[in-house]
Amino acid sequence: MLVVLVASCGQQPAAVQKPEGGTDIPTHTSYAITVRFTDSSHTKARLSATVGRVWEGRQETTVQGNVVVDFYSKTSGRRIARLTADSAHIDDRTKMMRAIGNVIVVSDSSQTTLSTPSMLWDSHRERLSSTEAVRIVTPNESIDGIGFESDQALTDYRIFKVRGAQH
Repeated sequence: MLVVLVASCGQQPAAVQKPEGGTDIPTHTSYAITVRFTDSSHTKARLSATVGRVWEGRQETTVQGNVVVDFYSKTSGRRIARLTADSAHIDDRTKMMRAIGNVIVVSDSSQTTLSTPSMLWDSHRERLSSTEAVRIVTPNESIDGIGFESDQALTDYRIFKVRGAQH
């Protein structure tokens, strides 16, 4: 699996800083970033954010500000869902991403929307999950619960502790 960090064009000029010293500061800081999660020639997801920081000692990348992740179909290459969040942490070893704060995922095909305070994306399995409160809204119902697991397109999901459903 390859992750590419690219400074994209935007209102703010891209800048890269490489501070020296301790582990409490990032090794690299970039602005107006795009990160692609790929498997061979297939793009699994594309993440964009206002600021990205690489912490080499922790083997972690953090992003914040207008975090948007577009998920893509392996078969068609088309976008299947979009995640938005306040920030995200990416484990550079496992490529697992935790989206944090006002996490919303909207499916392109099923008109399903999921919201939760934080969520984990397993890039290898292409699955979303959370142990926190979730709300899933479809054209036919609204379901609240604690914990869930789903495919990236929100077409095959399971809520672990359903608290209520409205039709």
